[in-house]
Amino acid sequence: MKKIIKSLLIGLFTWTLFVPTCAQVQAESSIDDLSYEELLKEADGQTVNFYGWGGDDSLNQWLDEVYGPTLKEKYNITLNRVPMDIDQILTQLSNEKQANASESDIDMIWINGENFKTARENDFLYGPFTDKMPNYKDFVKADDPENTHDFGYPIEGFEAPYSKAQLVFIKDSAVTEATPKSAQELLEYCKANPGTFTYPALPDFTGSAFVRNIIYEFVDYQEFQDMEADKEVVKAAIQPVLDYLNELKPYLWSEGKTYPADAPALNNLFMDGEVAFYQTYGAYEIANQIEKGAYPETAVSFVFDKGTIGNTSFIAIGKNASHKAAAIVAINEMLSPEMQLSKYKEIGEIPVLENDQLTEEQKAAFDEVDPGKGTLGQDELLDHRLPEMPAQLVPIIEEIWLEEVAGK
Repeated sequence: MKKIIKSLLIGLFTWTLFVPTCAQVQAESSIDDLSYEELLKEADGQTVNFYGWGGDDSLNQWLDEVYGPTLKEKYNITLNRVPMDIDQILTQLSNEKQANASESDIDMIWINGENFKTARENDFLYGPFTDKMPNYKDFVKADDPENTHDFGYPIEGFEAPYSKAQLVFIKDSAVTEATPKSAQELLEYCKANPGTFTYPALPDFTGSAFVRNIIYEFVDYQEFQDMEADKEVVKAAIQPVLDYLNELKPYLWSEGKTYPADAPALNNLFMDGEVAFYQTYGAYEIANQIEKGAYPETAVSFVFDKGTIGNTSFIAIGKNASHKAAAIVAINEMLSPEMQLSKYKEIGEIPVLENDQLTEEQKAAFDEVDPGKGTLGQDELLDHRLPEMPAQLVPIIEEIWLEEVAGK
């Protein structure tokens, strides 16, 4: 009899532990089964937490003064922007998973590349959800490679496009006459003008992009698309690039003994006149900086003749997000022509919508936007747009750079 009671107690204890998991599954199923109209009702009155890098003041202002108020007015959704670096976000998601948390404050996440790959492989994200959003179906080209894969990793509906970016170089044409259009021309410039160029230390996002762009100057990008994620294989492929970067190193700012910590640090050097060039993923950032008076009217942007790396950043939803309905509605609104046009017009974010899926009136509205002083036209950018590396290769390249370039 005691054995029977003991077995029943063990069974009851096991069932009790399982109940939150069942409840969580049911909650997710209920969201999965809702139509978009039902999601709108569910989202009414919710606060949605948007986690992401908070270092872009122009974007922060647009989110707080345009996007947030729109969500409140149209859907009674309150936007709570939570500035946090992606590594901290992933750490929090990991801690919550280990603690078997059934709910999370992390609703929307600004993410892409290797971080998305990490999040998917560790089951940190909710999805697929893009099929629930009318604006995704109406205005996004779902079969575009930039919308099917993120740094070569399959998206499968677990994130929606946020904005496009492309690496550009910026200079003050009144101060610097040279416009290096290749890795070789850049090396020649640095030898003739030592100390006036540098790039952020990897694994900074912009610094890493610069190095990957230099790689494409020496090795065709197609060679990396199916490359084995093996350190020795990658190192052998990029050895000419390592040789180039080490040849460049003594002619860098601070003689290559130190590097700026990140893109904002490099921008400060540029604005102080310590270096002649700034690199940024914000292709239209220059116009905002000129308008604010941070850059002179003579600042201009340019790209290499072979092109520069472009990518798409995305918004994902946390697997245990407390406000999934509000997140889906909010992301759908981000993909509206009105929001994409506003973001393009106000802060120079390249739109993610497919031009052929817009009405003639909507196309005209986008065409009328003047990106501002110092910028390159969208056609020129797209003509010089190179694809990203597969996500699994990026940390390997960064590790090799730390050992073979920074460490020497």
